[in-house]
Amino acid sequence: MQRLTDALDFQAKALELRAERQRLIASNIANADTPGYLARDIDFARALREATGAAQAVAPAATQAGHVVLAGGARAAAQLLYTRPAQDNLDRNSVDMDRERAAFADNTVKYEATLRFINAQARTLLDAMKGPNQA
Repeated sequence: MQRLTDALDFQAKALELRAERQRLIASNIANADTPGYLARDIDFARALREATGAAQAVAPAATQAGHVVLAGGARAAAQLLYTRPAQDNLDRNSVDMDRERAAFADNTVKYEATLRFINAQARTLLDAMKGPNQA
């Protein structure tokens, strides 16, 4: 039972981080024409390792600047990163719309894949709990 709980917990944290990354990318796209706006992103793999404890990092005592606060109140010590522009702009805006659109689409596909994985695990568990007379 612990393995199932761990697997679902991992997927739930991944889903939360994917949702947070989607919010960041959407914010970048929304501010594409804002002078001086610096695009932000997170290192998803690192954030997931830290959120699941795989990085063996000590969790911060309080939220600090740069920490991602997830919608459910969970904290991931993932530092927000600034994206580097492919070329300099006169208005110093670092949003590259092609990169942001690609990142948005990629993150969307991975978010949906995580949802499907969670749904499949739940269906498998429900099927396993059914008695032999329940089909």
